[in-house]
Amino acid sequence: MPDTFTLSQLGDNLQECKQWDAFVDNTATGTFFHLTGWKRVIESVYGHRCHYIYAKTGQDIVAVLPLVEQKSLLFGHALISTPFCMNGGVASDSEEAMLFLEQQAINKAHELGVDYLELRYPFPRNNPQLTEKCAHSTFGCELAEDADKILAGIKKKQRAVVRHSLKNDLNFRVDNDTQTAYDVYSESVRNLGTPVFPAKYFDALQSEFTDACDVLTVEKDNKAVSSVLSFYYKGQVMPFYGGGLFEARSLKSNDFMYYQLMCHAKNNKQCDYFDFGRSKDDSGAFKYKRTWGMEPVALHYQFHLVKAQTLPNLSPNNPKYQLFIKMWQKLPVWLSRRIGPLLSKYLG
Repeated sequence: MPDTFTLSQLGDNLQECKQWDAFVDNTATGTFFHLTGWKRVIESVYGHRCHYIYAKTGQDIVAVLPLVEQKSLLFGHALISTPFCMNGGVASDSEEAMLFLEQQAINKAHELGVDYLELRYPFPRNNPQLTEKCAHSTFGCELAEDADKILAGIKKKQRAVVRHSLKNDLNFRVDNDTQTAYDVYSESVRNLGTPVFPAKYFDALQSEFTDACDVLTVEKDNKAVSSVLSFYYKGQVMPFYGGGLFEARSLKSNDFMYYQLMCHAKNNKQCDYFDFGRSKDDSGAFKYKRTWGMEPVALHYQFHLVKAQTLPNLSPNNPKYQLFIKMWQKLPVWLSRRIGPLLSKYLG
């Protein structure tokens, strides 16, 4: 491994953060989730320690790696790139620089005494010190040039569902209404038995990413029934936190929501690609996304065990969480919003 790399850790210096983000913007493997805004959001909302490291050759950044330390008596101690995000790992155009930062991450994991290191790569790696686990897949599609062609590109059966939704007198708006997004999302995930994030998390995302973040809300008779918080980056739209109330199923308002988001992203955000995000393999969300005609692409998450003896399994499909999920589904929504943030900060 060359000796020309120097290691640095990102602080709060604005110029340093701008240099990091400019590198991410101009690197093929740089994603929205590598941006320094996530460091500020995670530190301010969750209080986790961030260890954002980067490699330089001379004065030039050649690789970046966002790392976040999560420590919980219930869920363990981990170093992750990056929690609350579907992608992470090293962003670089240089294999040597990637290996250099992966080794630095392994060193940091041992120094901190974590249970494991997790690097959320969307592509395979060839590092013998890392163990791959492909348990999630991502979905996406190119966006056609107008609304009619976008609709025509949806798989036939799902296209019929969207057409049905268009007859249900639904309205939608796009704005920065993170409160409504949170209200709908929190009830939706309660119904799934999942602890919800704090409301201030959605506010922080909107404040940090401004024009690269918005909310699309679907209403029926002036009542919000579905809502999604989305990100925009490098010509892609990413509906990241979306959900619907109980009546959303009969109204097909979630289907309406995603179709309208596709059209909005194409017409108003100049996006060419719809990134439907990750889902646990063979889960309900996984099967739903396939109905749109999108095929799964495996995510190649990499692990290095430090104190842990086996790879982590925080999936809702883990049998040991089934009783907890059933109990959570019975909680009043207001109580789930109160307790949820105490747990979700370790489940990103």
